[in-house]
Amino acid sequence: MLDKNQGARLANLWDDAKASAMSEPERLLYRSNLLGSDKRITNYGGGNTSAKVIEKDPLGAGNVEVLWVKGSGGDVGTIKMDGFATLYMDKLNALKGLYRGLEHEDEMVGYLPHCTFNLNPRAASIDTPLHAYVPKKHVDHMHPDAIIAIAAAKNSRELTQQIFGDDIGWLPWKRPGYELGLWLEKFCLENPGARGLVLESHGLFTWGDTAKECYETTVEIINKAIAWFEGNNTAPAFGGAVKPVLAPAERRAVAEKLMPVIRGMISKDEKKVGHFDDSSAVLDFVTAKDLAPLAALGTSCPDHFLRTKIRPLVVDFDPANPDVDKTLAGLDEAVAAYRADYAAYYERCKRANSPAMRDPNAVVYLVPGVGMITFAKDKATARISGEFYVNAINVMRGASGVSDYVGLPEQEAFDIEYWLLEEAKLQRMPKPKSLAGRIALVTGGAGGIGKATANRLMAEGACVVLADIDEAALAEAQSELAGRYGKDVVRSVTMNVTDEALVAKSFADTLVEFGGLDILVSNAGLASSAVIEDTTLELWNKNIGILATGYFLVSREAFRIFRRQKAGGNVVFVASKNGLAASPGASAYCTAKAAEIHLARCLALEGASEQIRVNVVNPDAVLRGSKIWTGEWKEQRAAIYKTDTEGLEALYRERSMLKLSVFPEDIAEAIYFLASDMSAKSTGNIVNVDAGNAQSFTR
Repeated sequence: MLDKNQGARLANLWDDAKASAMSEPERLLYRSNLLGSDKRITNYGGGNTSAKVIEKDPLGAGNVEVLWVKGSGGDVGTIKMDGFATLYMDKLNALKGLYRGLEHEDEMVGYLPHCTFNLNPRAASIDTPLHAYVPKKHVDHMHPDAIIAIAAAKNSRELTQQIFGDDIGWLPWKRPGYELGLWLEKFCLENPGARGLVLESHGLFTWGDTAKECYETTVEIINKAIAWFEGNNTAPAFGGAVKPVLAPAERRAVAEKLMPVIRGMISKDEKKVGHFDDSSAVLDFVTAKDLAPLAALGTSCPDHFLRTKIRPLVVDFDPANPDVDKTLAGLDEAVAAYRADYAAYYERCKRANSPAMRDPNAVVYLVPGVGMITFAKDKATARISGEFYVNAINVMRGASGVSDYVGLPEQEAFDIEYWLLEEAKLQRMPKPKSLAGRIALVTGGAGGIGKATANRLMAEGACVVLADIDEAALAEAQSELAGRYGKDVVRSVTMNVTDEALVAKSFADTLVEFGGLDILVSNAGLASSAVIEDTTLELWNKNIGILATGYFLVSREAFRIFRRQKAGGNVVFVASKNGLAASPGASAYCTAKAAEIHLARCLALEGASEQIRVNVVNPDAVLRGSKIWTGEWKEQRAAIYKTDTEGLEALYRERSMLKLSVFPEDIAEAIYFLASDMSAKSTGNIVNVDAGNAQSFTR
């Protein structure tokens, strides 16, 4: 039967008042964004929309018909006007005279740039002929779960006729490309009354004479499919549940144990980032009788397949008798078996000109009673891959409930995965940033140095978890960084580094959010100033608690994760010039910082054999943006040096050898160096970033 969310009808969101004031290209954008706003209509990056518009030719040849169509790599839900390719329709029609047949269809992609209208730099996608040759002004190509459930059924053609009659046609599976564009044209000419068609194993095409008609037809047809399934798919989903669902906290606990171990196994050549999904659709699937046979069939829609690979890996875990250690013990063999199976698939299907085999590891990991884990080169891709597999689950739910679900044939799947055009697209991708796929946790993340460090690491491609005791500042820092780099790559945890249980929970949350850990920046701090006879035991313990015990607790958790991942690790302590050079009136602070530095040396010794590096950055007098240098501490240091608070920064600057102020970004740069592969052969080191202070020279 249908998931309750899948059974809900799509709303008609078209607003005549809003659309009436738009140009035809603007109505195309409006339509596209409406369709892309609901994942039941199409998944991220999937689907395509187009409009044929009369425009003035910039060469002065009068008015011409121009195809506006979503460009290569775009997403209809978030596309802007510059995301559409524009092409002369007369030139696209002229390409028919150059077509040499199915064996040569890929060469037609090379002709598309010659059809560009008005020097538009947006590259046209492989789907362009599919839109160009449909003899209608407006065309939608969507991947709705309810329609693909029909398209992926064994008797797809009969179901299409039964549900839609002659209103919606049907075409057998054909890989997207020039030939399919000609098939669509032929169908439309032979069936002038049809308003769309179902492509076997692929999706839905609909069309209309106006943008509104096209949009409303798309919504109407999808809703008709949803309603039909609601009335006809009444059997228990996937053969019915045969395994229990663990409680939410238990599911997260299992994911927290599995994710770093899997990540370590599959990140030897390229670091991966994870995503965990225990939504109701996923839980229905991973507790079902038919989980294994359905998962083995793989996905049907090419867009689903490209994101989720030939098939998922079903993890051997029994939620009725949960034994995570037993599952962990068998993971090596399971991952190795998947790789061997993938290599065999490659060997069976490869062609003479196929690209070399890519990463043989699974993208999707299904854990009975727990949920779904996905891994990819970055967080957004891991999340989106999971969303695609949820679409695939919904398709399997529908197809298997009314017929037999049919996955994409193996050779067809291979020919899409290793399509030379897809390979060329991959080769054009920009080179990964230096910290791509890395996961960092920064304590004191809401302060000046912490936020600057997170910013620097994220600029180089890292995912970052901000940890801080100040919830308001933490929320503000996360919002700021999410606005700059996107919500996918930053999380926050409220952490008191002296609270053992809270520290452990924060690292566990990090594992469930991102799948592992590569970098710990231990930066939580405080400052105190008092001559020794005025130093209370409470003040002494507070300094030792945060700057020594706190650094021990977070390092211990990081080491535990690094050793489970078996992929090395990196710890950077933010200490202080005062850890090497004593200062008057700050014995508790200086002693705690010295302990911190010596702890780093000890950890460097312990971690070296497992490629866990530990280094220290020593700042001095970083006033700007610092929560430490506010209020009482600033006043106390000014009193010690017999100046006012306004003159303190100038005093520190002038006492330095280089006569320069030190800023959070300066510390962040040193941390980035030590956290990156630029310092891959350095451990146990101290880098002073203090504008020069002879007292703190290391020796």
